[in-house]
Amino acid sequence: MASKEPRVERTSDILVVTGEVDAESVVALRSEGEAVIRAAAVNLTVDLEGLETAHSVVLSMLLCWQRLAASQGVSLTYQGVSERLLSLAALSHLDDQLPGFSRK
Repeated sequence: MASKEPRVERTSDILVVTGEVDAESVVALRSEGEAVIRAAAVNLTVDLEGLETAHSVVLSMLLCWQRLAASQGVSLTYQGVSERLLSLAALSHLDDQLPGFSRK
């Protein structure tokens, strides 16, 4: 099975993340997302439905995006989060730091 390259695309006020993210691809994907966030003049929803990976590097990337967005005055909200990524965030006590991750 061929690997699906991770991608970030912006459509209106939605940042869509797709593909398989690993330790080798996360840096480039993080940079792509940061460029979109820096250019955003509105709050963004980050759609993770097409993300095929639940990995700690994904959480790290999302936290970096969250910090950058806050410094830019942009709010990020996450949707389409997989159960595996939700569980990983909860185990790491990060679910409350990522809007849309909390199951409360």
